[in-house]
Amino acid sequence: MLQIPELLAPAGDAERLRYAINYGADAVYCSLPEFGMRSAPANFTPEQLRAGCEYAHGRNAKVYVACNAFARDEDLKDLPELLTTIRTAGADALIVNDPGVIRVARKCVPDMPLHLSTQANTLNSEAALFWYERGVKRIILARELSIKQIKAMR
Repeated sequence: MLQIPELLAPAGDAERLRYAINYGADAVYCSLPEFGMRSAPANFTPEQLRAGCEYAHGRNAKVYVACNAFARDEDLKDLPELLTTIRTAGADALIVNDPGVIRVARKCVPDMPLHLSTQANTLNSEAALFWYERGVKRIILARELSIKQIKAMR
C-alpha cells in the first residue's frame, strides 16, 4: 500500500497557521508559551489554539501541539491543566520528548495521540519499540540517521 507523506509545517502564530494550511499543509505544529522548545516563538494563547484547531479542522488539516521542553519537577505541576486545555481546544496530538511528560499525559489525556519529538534523539529500533510500548503513535527519529538506517529500522 502506497503511503502518502504528511506535509507538516510550523505555525508560530495564528497567521502562520492559516498560511500553512492555505498553501497545502496537511498538519501544523505549534505550542503554547509553556513547554515549547522553539526559541522566541510568538506561540498561541488557549483561545488562539482553539480557533486555530477549528480553522484547521474545517479544511481537513490537523494541529499538533509541542510539549517538548525538558521538564523539571516544578514544571510538571501545571502540566495537567495545560494538557486539558490543549485537549479541550481540539488539538489532534501532542509532540513530546520527556518520559515524565508522557507519563502525565497518559494519566490526564489518555486518549490523546502522542508523537515523539526528534528532540528525544531516537537512534535505534529498540528505543523506538520502547516508546511505542508506552503509547507513542509516531516517532520522529534523530536527524543523524541516514535513509539506509531508517529503512533498516522500519
